[in-house]
Amino acid sequence: MAGSTIKTVYDIFQSMDYGPTSSSTATAQAWLEHQSGALGLFIDGRFVLPAGRQTCSVTDSSGGSVCTTVCATDEDVSLSVSSGASGFKAWSALPCHVRAKTLLGLVSGLQRYGQCLSELCDLAQSPSSFSALVRLLQYYSGWAQLRDTLLPDWTPRGLVAVVVSDDCSLYSLMLKALPALAMGNTVVVIPGVETAIPALLLAQLFVEAGLPAGVLNVVTGNVLSLASTVAQNPLTSYVTYSGNKNDGEKLCRATAGMGVPVSLSISLGATCPFIIFESADIDSAVDGVIETAFKKKRECQWLLCVQESVLDIVVARLKSRMAGMKSVPLQKEGDRRLVDAAVEEAQQQGATLIQPCAPSPSGASYPPTVLCGMAPSCPCVVTPPPGPLLPLLSFRSQTEGVTLGKDNHAVLCDQAQTPTTNTPSLFTLRYFLSVGSVWVNSHSVLDPSLPLSGHKESSNCTDGGKEGLFQFLRPSSSSPSLPRSSPTSLDYSRFGTATSAAIIPQGPDSSSCPRSYLQYVGGKQCKSESGSSVSVLAPDGAVLAYCPDAGRKDVRNAVEAAIKVQPGWMKRSPTDRAQSLFTLAKALEMKRRDLAASLHSQTGLSLEEVDKEVELSIAQLYDWAARCDKETGGILPVPQSGSALSIPEALGVVGVVLPDSSPLLSMVSLLVAAVAMGNAVVMVPSPKNPLPALEFIQVLQSSDIPAGVVNILTGGRDQLTQALANHSVIKAIWYWGSVEGCQYLQHTCASPLKNLWLHCLEEKDGGRVWSQPPPSLLEERWRRAVQWKSVWIPTA
Repeated sequence: MAGSTIKTVYDIFQSMDYGPTSSSTATAQAWLEHQSGALGLFIDGRFVLPAGRQTCSVTDSSGGSVCTTVCATDEDVSLSVSSGASGFKAWSALPCHVRAKTLLGLVSGLQRYGQCLSELCDLAQSPSSFSALVRLLQYYSGWAQLRDTLLPDWTPRGLVAVVVSDDCSLYSLMLKALPALAMGNTVVVIPGVETAIPALLLAQLFVEAGLPAGVLNVVTGNVLSLASTVAQNPLTSYVTYSGNKNDGEKLCRATAGMGVPVSLSISLGATCPFIIFESADIDSAVDGVIETAFKKKRECQWLLCVQESVLDIVVARLKSRMAGMKSVPLQKEGDRRLVDAAVEEAQQQGATLIQPCAPSPSGASYPPTVLCGMAPSCPCVVTPPPGPLLPLLSFRSQTEGVTLGKDNHAVLCDQAQTPTTNTPSLFTLRYFLSVGSVWVNSHSVLDPSLPLSGHKESSNCTDGGKEGLFQFLRPSSSSPSLPRSSPTSLDYSRFGTATSAAIIPQGPDSSSCPRSYLQYVGGKQCKSESGSSVSVLAPDGAVLAYCPDAGRKDVRNAVEAAIKVQPGWMKRSPTDRAQSLFTLAKALEMKRRDLAASLHSQTGLSLEEVDKEVELSIAQLYDWAARCDKETGGILPVPQSGSALSIPEALGVVGVVLPDSSPLLSMVSLLVAAVAMGNAVVMVPSPKNPLPALEFIQVLQSSDIPAGVVNILTGGRDQLTQALANHSVIKAIWYWGSVEGCQYLQHTCASPLKNLWLHCLEEKDGGRVWSQPPPSLLEERWRRAVQWKSVWIPTA
């Protein structure tokens, strides 16, 4: 028919366009009208609309007002936290099957309100998959059922604050909130602007499904201000954040010193390489590029890496596939200036553009753009601007392509397109990718059964899978490691810079002094860079010995030695690492008398007590040597066709600041847990009791642990903590020290982001946590020493 707009099947396959979507919002509008267009807070199982509060207008993609939300005050936050604390008593006391039934009951509510939820997400410019949310509920309702059976030695934390930034998705929010609820915690949700409306609807559906009042509360407003207020409340046990990096850093610094653990999942702004090898199905690969980079909500910045032999073909397919695409709305009006500046700078550096149409002179939209011919050092590659820009880099070999992905800043995940016949070679290359997820012949596939760990600076916690449950649990046998307190007045620029009053210079007459020990760096004993020592006192106050007073330069040398050997140590088979730990245990048995004497003189304990501590240290080494090849991941069942692997990997270099109690046993317990998993360590013994650690150096030299895997530095605890915190290579810090030290680490380790395991100085049980550790504490040490990688391998 002349003038007909109906496309034939041939036309559709030629253009590969997507079909029309429904523009009806009647269901969503009806729900909003029922709320009178003004959404209040959700506290204690009902909507409340307090008087005299400021409001925030939520707009759609055209700039029209959808509704208004309330900006909560400190009083509203206090009510929500009190409600959550009251709800915790009822929710945590319920049998597991009742909690599971409640979560599973929400599935039917979602099915009834599915269209409404989807429309609300679209109106708020935060589209979410209905099927993905249902899958989340089904998965975590199963874990709610099995918590007491499979995790009997763990207990819920209490009240958890789930915080997401303004531009985060509903899926990211629920990936935090649902496991917290499944484990028996109560939750205060602080959503961003785009997730506020669907989050409030889900809270209503939860209560209709039978969730007790107070178990889930939603407060809206300024995300960072509300999160800081929630963290200050002594009833709050844990804060977890998902969103962009800048807000995450601000949250860590605002909550430092409050005694509440904070975890970050930087799901926005990360740079993710999309790698196309020469043997890929080019049509499918290009279609995946367009879908991922331009047609989905971008929670990360993509980088396209193409092998040179197929570069021309890929560029031609991109031009054909992008023809006719429309401009994409930008998140903020100010983003247009950043996009224009990035494109202009890229063109000045020789880049060519692939665009379906010319950009308008101004406005909050921009056409999808591929920047071809970019160098890896270009600013828009290193720190991509917001907007639909896709830098394209070329590479010659598989190894070079993986290097492009590995060297990217804040890499979160990557994709590689390759035929099934070449999958084994690519699967081998995944070992060299410092990323949390590897998708083979697929892209952006998610399932809650697989863990999502951030590598580099993209996260300091794990979401998803069984591994993601532990951030919402603590060992039943131990109390929280950080006491709740108000932040102390701390000069962060001066922390750790005060010199020790006990420094004794090394001079010609040093031979008349008690024994002088050396520190251990790169497999060698050496003096500190400062050349000074500090005195070590016996229980009666007499000077026992002198040990080096290490500083920033010594930490730098130790980390350099560790980073050289750690990749090779990690790549050793678990069996080889186990054999090295067996030799370490045998070496400790041969030196047990010397270590027992050192412990006796240092601590004043009886010979019977020190013999027991040495014996327990030997047992720890044998135990972890046996664990090396037992603690592995595996293949997990997923709804999609294909297989998915969950693999634990070493963190890298771990800084360990040791406690005063049980100086030998605590050192061995922490050292062996980190080293067994493939990490290298920089250890700081207790300034009060450093001699057992210095005597242990002879044990290390008698074993076949590679030089540099273990480094031991002595000196001021604050001074060395400051140096560890500011070293960009160190991935994690395990700290036993002062309240001020914990506050400093929380504030400083937000950038560069590090995994923190913090404890205030001394255990109340007098060290029994080391001599009689329950299974949950042993498991916690292992989980603190690894990060997780997920590998997706689809089948036809």
